[in-house]
Amino acid sequence: MTALIKKGLLYILILNLAFPSAASARKAGFADVLITENRGEITLYARVTDCFTRDMERAILSGVPTTFTFFIELYQDVPYLWDKKLVSKTVKHTVKFDSIKKIFLFTTTRKKGSEQFTNFEHAKRAMSELNGVNLIPVSALKQGNSYYVRMKAKLDKIHLPWGLESVLFFVSLWDFETNWYEQRVNYP
Repeated sequence: MTALIKKGLLYILILNLAFPSAASARKAGFADVLITENRGEITLYARVTDCFTRDMERAILSGVPTTFTFFIELYQDVPYLWDKKLVSKTVKHTVKFDSIKKIFLFTTTRKKGSEQFTNFEHAKRAMSELNGVNLIPVSALKQGNSYYVRMKAKLDKIHLPWGLESVLFFVSLWDFETNWYEQRVNYP
């Protein structure tokens, strides 16, 4: 009887590993995307959803620096040919928890210096949001042409201290990368 129970539990474990639950199968994606004109620039606002797992949160809270990289491209539609890439930008957001001071240090390639948060939710929000990324001057766009923005977000590989990489092989399980997201630019 106990051998049958052990086999049943092993079978359930294998099924759980082979077919993860719907909750763990969430796919990160973009939401609240806004492309607008601001002070003579085409400006992007967006937010990545479902990008933090429990394992990732635990790693951040234990002091592992975590970086999201955003890839942003602006294209002009060219009929019957390949579309013309006008802009290609990379934006990085990094958060690191200082367990002694109990603060989250947030840095971005868009600004010098760092911001400090005492609240983890505020730090996660800063990590997942693109607020006012200038793409191109409006004067560079031609009226009557069609344009669109493509973007993608990715969690950078974690570089752990020597010796821990072989022990903590599971950190790759919380890597994420969104699909390419595309949205038209409404320019008259």
